[in-house]
Amino acid sequence: DGTELTAKPKRSFYAARDLYKYRHQYPNFKDLRYQNDLCNLRFYKNKIPFKPDGVYIEEVLNKWKGDYEKLEHNHTYIQWLFPLREQGLNFYAKELTTYEIEEFKKTKEAIRRFLLAYKMMLEFFGIKLIDKTGNVARAANWQERFQHLNESQHNYLRITRILKSLGELGYESFKSPLVKFILHEALVEDTIPNIKQSALEYFVYTIRDRRERRKLLRFAQQHYTPSDHFIWGPPRKPKSEGSKTNKKPASPISIHNSYISKHKKPKEPKNTSASGSSAGKTTEERKVELTKNSEENDQDEQEMNCDAFRQNNSEKNSNTDTSQLSKSEDNNDTSDRKDDSSHSKNDDENLNNDCGNHPDTIEKDLCDAENSSDNMSADLQGSLDKDTLSGGTTIKNKDELKS
Repeated sequence: DGTELTAKPKRSFYAARDLYKYRHQYPNFKDLRYQNDLCNLRFYKNKIPFKPDGVYIEEVLNKWKGDYEKLEHNHTYIQWLFPLREQGLNFYAKELTTYEIEEFKKTKEAIRRFLLAYKMMLEFFGIKLIDKTGNVARAANWQERFQHLNESQHNYLRITRILKSLGELGYESFKSPLVKFILHEALVEDTIPNIKQSALEYFVYTIRDRRERRKLLRFAQQHYTPSDHFIWGPPRKPKSEGSKTNKKPASPISIHNSYISKHKKPKEPKNTSASGSSAGKTTEERKVELTKNSEENDQDEQEMNCDAFRQNNSEKNSNTDTSQLSKSEDNNDTSDRKDDSSHSKNDDENLNNDCGNHPDTIEKDLCDAENSSDNMSADLQGSLDKDTLSGGTTIKNKDELKS
């Protein structure tokens, strides 16, 4: 209790909605009704006085200038000096129309008086216009006027109206320098600290250019205190150390597919030994299936001219020869793998693709591979043919295989 003297500020939904409508040229459905009235333009031409006071624009600019008491306590003139396309507190003041805005910009007399009214209000706030681009600075009476501005918060509504009217009547470029000046005085110089909420809630968002708004918000964020109370921008994302652990686990299907792709296409030649061992395991598994169909294999061997092996021994002897075949494969794999790495990869891939197919198809593929590869090692060739074709116990020598 009492640790936090000021509550964290909150964004105003009303302010956000109001300024959004303003920035996007809020539609005025009364344009047709008031198209021929042009009371705001006629007031700035000094043809009609503003109501209900009955005072003309020339009198306001000449006699009210410097009369801070009158400017402070009168609440009916501001809607006439800075008209908008929305209704204000003075119901005698008429809303701007799009047609009236275009006519206003074409009238030099009205534009000249409009800039004089802007200078008068800046002086009332303790600010002066220093050039034609809209840059502002402290006026001579800034200390007194800043103190008054810091206490009379109803003037913040007037500043919002002034900024909106500048954008409506062709002086959009004047808004950013004024808002930047107010933010600097409120956040850096701390001369008008009470205005910073209205400056960030209303003044900044009257600027239609998104880049200009972001520049002002970045400037305010750098100087805002306490920094964690700055709510007019995207919150900073905390960097969590365990963010990597929050990733979605890979599905079993993707893991299986990645395993198969790595098995088929190893990145480095060093993996050829691993592929050779997997090929050996696959051959042994096929051998079990092929031994059951040994009688059919004998006939297929004769048709495809693969008479290298015959099934002459029993199932027990075939199990005994399995260890001998694996030893011969291991001995010949090291010497012959370098020259025939590409061929072994193709055989390995064909074996994986044909896993579970009919034995006739497997034998045909292996026989075709035998006829097309002359550089393959004889011992390795004999081992593969023995395992996959006949499952026999005897191994032919190199001369018999070549013949």
